[in-house]
Amino acid sequence: MTPSGARASSILFLTGAGVSADSGIPTFRGAGGLWEGRRVEEVATPRAWRADPALVWRFYQERRAALRRHEPNAAHRAICNFERRASVAGHAVRLVTQNVDDLHERAGSRPLHMHGELARLRCEACARIVLDLEHVDPERFVPCSACGAARLRPDVVWFGELPYFLDEIERELDTCTVLVSIGTSGIVHPAAGFLAMARASGARTIVNSLDEPENLAAEDDFRPGRAIDVVPALLDELARELGC
Repeated sequence: MTPSGARASSILFLTGAGVSADSGIPTFRGAGGLWEGRRVEEVATPRAWRADPALVWRFYQERRAALRRHEPNAAHRAICNFERRASVAGHAVRLVTQNVDDLHERAGSRPLHMHGELARLRCEACARIVLDLEHVDPERFVPCSACGAARLRPDVVWFGELPYFLDEIERELDTCTVLVSIGTSGIVHPAAGFLAMARASGARTIVNSLDEPENLAAEDDFRPGRAIDVVPALLDELARELGC
């Protein structure tokens, strides 16, 4: 229940690579944006998968195998703790992430993965999706046990593909009273447009990142710094304001 006389709020979180960087997960374009001498974009498209599936598979298998070497950090845990506190107080909270890692889940949250998940594989023939972090051999494809197709693909959204949950996210942007953006560059669309959509709906917008993102506006409450240093205190502050 919200405190007497208080208005229930709807808080929407949007997280990007910056929230997981302090867990040791490199940003997509880190280290000069190269992998084995190639632009990473060259191994993250449907065209690349058709042209050289072995190369693309190795790229993603290496990242899938590395997931368990990383742990949720203070920012992931602070978001989950805020979700619990706000929900108990009667506020609505939703978490949308651009990240394909599973650190939000391991911290206790249940995000919408608009760019898919490394932990899942998908069959292009029958559309079956499986949770799988056991088969991470970079040289061996995983066949589909449902239809017998020779290989599954990573269930991630590649360049040129439509992100997941866009209708649901748009509804959240239309109704949220607070948008908290954490660790995003403000470059990748359609997520880069979410701040403007929330502002247009009258939401308060709070932004944390190391540097000013490309989509920052004067009316945004910008909190610069590393997510692990900024987010816990920021969300404690917001929770107090909301009476939770």
